[in-house]
Amino acid sequence: MSPTYDVVVVGLGGMGSAAACHLAARGARVLGLEKFGPVHNRGSSHGGSRITRQSYFEDPAYVPLLLRAYELYESLERDTDRDIATLCGGVMVGPPESRTVAGSLRSARQWDLPHEMLDAKEIRRRFPTLTPADDEVALYEARAGLLRPENTVAAHLQLATRHEADLHFEEPMLRWEPYRDGVRVHTAENTYTAGQLVICPGAWAPQLLTDLGVPFTIERQVMYWFQPDGGTAPFRPEHHPVYIWEDAGGVQIYGFPAIDGPELGAKVAFFRRGVPCTPETIDRTVRDAEVAAMADQLSRCLPSLPGRFLKAATCMYSNTPDEHFVIARHPGHPESVTVACGFSGHGFKFVPVVGEILADLALTGTTAHPIELFDPRRLSAAPA
Repeated sequence: MSPTYDVVVVGLGGMGSAAACHLAARGARVLGLEKFGPVHNRGSSHGGSRITRQSYFEDPAYVPLLLRAYELYESLERDTDRDIATLCGGVMVGPPESRTVAGSLRSARQWDLPHEMLDAKEIRRRFPTLTPADDEVALYEARAGLLRPENTVAAHLQLATRHEADLHFEEPMLRWEPYRDGVRVHTAENTYTAGQLVICPGAWAPQLLTDLGVPFTIERQVMYWFQPDGGTAPFRPEHHPVYIWEDAGGVQIYGFPAIDGPELGAKVAFFRRGVPCTPETIDRTVRDAEVAAMADQLSRCLPSLPGRFLKAATCMYSNTPDEHFVIARHPGHPESVTVACGFSGHGFKFVPVVGEILADLALTGTTAHPIELFDPRRLSAAPA
């Protein structure tokens, strides 16, 4: 007879590990299935650091979820004794009318978030590593900072195991179907039955959720690490903030302090400048021309940073057409299947609250969190 669970969670990256953790903590019998090993680097939840911020330029509707995510990250650090969040402050830089600046200011004002507006002279004075043009400004948020993605996933897996979740690695789901009052899930090793299925597929959403009706696109993204001229001391978190910087042409870069010692320098990347791919066809090789393009963009904003290129790594964005998430009961299987996907390059900071939402939906069918924006039917009903 196949093993029976309350909930099967498919995918144990950022969102799936958090879902398994929250479900198991509530006493559910949880099976987690992961295609790769624990805390792997084949998807999106890796790379050493992710920005977290509350003055959210994407949409003010995200702010209540961010406030809850901050609370949950504090609890996660406390419960696992892991280094997860560093709130070193952050600047959203660009022309005053840019989405990065104007959108951040809109969220800060709507939700009364502590912030400062800095002109170019004040940016340079406060953060000498940054060299904005005279007509650029920044929103500074002291509560912004960085998250450790690998530590976050490991912490959620640790707590899920502590609460007796059954986690299977190197065991991908092959298919599933409705079964009695729940679902039946097939892998190469076994067939499992459960009352509920939670699917957190990351870049594998186009393959695992073909019936969702959402036109996902998967993009190859590159993260770069440079050794600054003169060393990393000015780039340490006590001196240097996280940043998102939008130029007059709308090109955004984002970056971090030097957090892993002088030998690893400081990390930077383009935001939304990816190349379409699939998880099977992604090119993991980073070309010299890509490094040169990144160094050229940095030369105006942070001229001491591209002193020496150290390394690069690839990851994937799973994009929806409007760049908002998908978090909902599956419209075609609303009684037994919950989905979380399409995080479009800005989802990691929400990991613990998404886990809480997925536990709500799987166990009760609803959640008190505001997730109306993330209904997949907004996309499947849209004209081609």
